[in-house]
Amino acid sequence: MPTYEFRCRSCGPFDAVYSMREVPDSAACTCGAAAPRGITAPRLGSGATSAIRLIDATRATAERPAVVSAPPRRAGGGAPSNPRHAALPRP
Repeated sequence: MPTYEFRCRSCGPFDAVYSMREVPDSAACTCGAAAPRGITAPRLGSGATSAIRLIDATRATAERPAVVSAPPRRAGGGAPSNPRHAALPRP
């Protein structure tokens, strides 16, 4: 359900959730005064999808990179393809 912003003259802005079919032009504030509905930008990027989490993590690493204590270990060279290498002494 969408969230709508209402603005009370004495209390200030507050949010309320209504279905799109039942949204009123004004809502009752906690002080009892009628608060008219305001015009706000849609909150399209406020979801918690994996794409938004990935974008946030990418921005965070640009500003605060992870600190490492040592360079990563080098990958092993793998087994040699020549079988005579197995007979050589190991260091």
